Amino acid sequence: MNTVIIQYNAGNIQSVLYALERLGVQATVTDQVETIQAADKVIFPGVGEASTAMAYLEERGLDKIIKDLQQPVLGICLGMQLMCTYSEENDTKCLGIFETQVKLFKPTDASIKVPQIGWNTIANLQSNLFKGVSAESYTYFVHGYYAALGEHTIATTNYVQPYSSALHKDNFYGVQFHPEKSAKVGEQIIQNFLNL
Repeated sequence: MNTVIIQYNAGNIQSVLYALERLGVQATVTDQVETIQAADKVIFPGVGEASTAMAYLEERGLDKIIKDLQQPVLGICLGMQLMCTYSEENDTKCLGIFETQVKLFKPTDASIKVPQIGWNTIANLQSNLFKGVSAESYTYFVHGYYAALGEHTIATTNYVQPYSSALHKDNFYGVQFHPEKSAKVGEQIIQNFLNL
């Protein structure tokens, strides 16, 4: 199976590579259009800031390529947020795959820290992406912005308020948490994606 990780100026690519290696998958890291289009599975990871990431994608024409992909695509963290229509982070127009807006956490209680960093549960799981994963399983999060609940929500998490911890539309999937850092649960989710 030909698995590609999209290379752009956003972190966590190395940890995704290691997670795939643990599952026996050698992935290619690339920003080459033809290689991405020819892949069986595409992973769009990301840790970073929305507007600079979008600028990088647009410079290389990757914004149009990603939207047109027909094979299963998995966005992770910032990757998922960039697949939404808009992010409040530096007022960024995103790829528009999911009709969902990304908003800044605004806690009313000073004891709730932003960004959310650490383990939290995922609930209301509705997709083959979560086959063999039980509701209320813990996954690892690092984010200050969240995708609002909507028609594409396939998992929810509560932090400040309920939000989408996973999205799905057609061949596109997104997770706000980091499956590559989420132990056995994350490994199962990555395996499920590879099995789609």
